[in-house]
Amino acid sequence: MVTQTEFKLQAQRRGYHIVTREILQQLPSLPKVGMLHLFIKHTSAAITINENADPDVRTDFESIFNKIVPENMPFLTHTLEGPDDMPAHIKAAMIGNSVTIPITNGRLNLGTWQGIYLCEFRNHANGRKLVATIYS
Repeated sequence: MVTQTEFKLQAQRRGYHIVTREILQQLPSLPKVGMLHLFIKHTSAAITINENADPDVRTDFESIFNKIVPENMPFLTHTLEGPDDMPAHIKAAMIGNSVTIPITNGRLNLGTWQGIYLCEFRNHANGRKLVATIYS
């Protein structure tokens, strides 16, 4: 059986945000066994799974990605939406737009220190839309 739901996450400031709990609140009851596929419907934000305990990890992600893909690179041509837009597209392409998580005993089978991240790359963004597909 396959079920699908679409929802909007709360707007977040630029950065890396653990949204596992917010996502779970939007989902129907999970099956005993299955898979959850999450897809973010945006080109300037990403979704990934990483460290959920130490907030320094999220700070370091922001620092590293800003060093790799800084704003105001003089050779960029897609600049109409501001200096953060094209770097946001590049960062989103690097991290990706979806994750798949096993469901075991009616719960997401994440590792002890894993959480689902919303990677927000825009300086001023609205809430981001996700599509959740549950396969059981």
